Amino acid sequence: MSAIRNPIGGHVPVAGGLARTGLPYARRMGAEAVQVFVANPRGWATPAGNPAQDEEFRAGCAEAGLPVYVHAPYLINFGSHTEETAERSVLSLRHSLRRGREIGARGVVVHTGSATGGRARPTALAQVRERLLPLLEELTHPEDPRLLLEPTAGQGASLCSWIADLGPYFEALDHHPRLGVCLDTCHLFAAGHDLAGPGGMKQALDELTEVVGTGRLGLIHANDSKDVVGAHKDRHANIGAGFIGAEPFAELFSHPETAGVPLTIETPGGPEGHAADVARLKELRDATV
Repeated sequence: MSAIRNPIGGHVPVAGGLARTGLPYARRMGAEAVQVFVANPRGWATPAGNPAQDEEFRAGCAEAGLPVYVHAPYLINFGSHTEETAERSVLSLRHSLRRGREIGARGVVVHTGSATGGRARPTALAQVRERLLPLLEELTHPEDPRLLLEPTAGQGASLCSWIADLGPYFEALDHHPRLGVCLDTCHLFAAGHDLAGPGGMKQALDELTEVVGTGRLGLIHANDSKDVVGAHKDRHANIGAGFIGAEPFAELFSHPETAGVPLTIETPGGPEGHAADVARLKELRDATV
């Protein structure tokens, strides 16, 4: 873990190259942690990457003390009723995990998917086990990243939106030791967890430890919400500018389960807006005893 208490950063663009674009952007926003895509997030391509850029990015992040995370493509869905989607999901996530190791990532974030085609949840979760557990078993190298499951905002037949949904998901994967969680505050709020209510953030984090145990939280996506609690809409707002508000983020920093866990923003705006969100979260963190 980083020596910084709750490193705060954000998702950085890498269209011009991991090192050439990602690192300068991270510096402009004052990032203490970064998240990147290693493939088109809305496609199935699995690009090999550039070894020279990988090494420059890895070395630059190590020198700056930046924990790195990879976000897997959005199309991945291990609960899909379509065989092609399930097969492509395996190839895509394996690629993200391999590329994560190559750039020194601590974790790879993947959305938990949905039970499409009217399938029953137990059927979809059985397929999650069949397709995803072998990928976890491949993570045998000390530098392999953890796989971090990210619950969604509750749209459609989501397999995981409420924190309680993580229980059956973890059970399907035998509570694998390389399995962790990425909590998105906007997703939790959209799903129905009232983080803005009195003690709402503490209650959600308490429930997380009850459902999956301690030490499973690997990353937090810190995003405010443009919509009200329970709206099932994944629309991010800048910190303090949405329906969650700033105070619950201060409450987040005081919970024992978040100790040392990095936060990355995925909020609207360019580098100036992102820098403002990072600075706001740092203020809330530093004001929390």
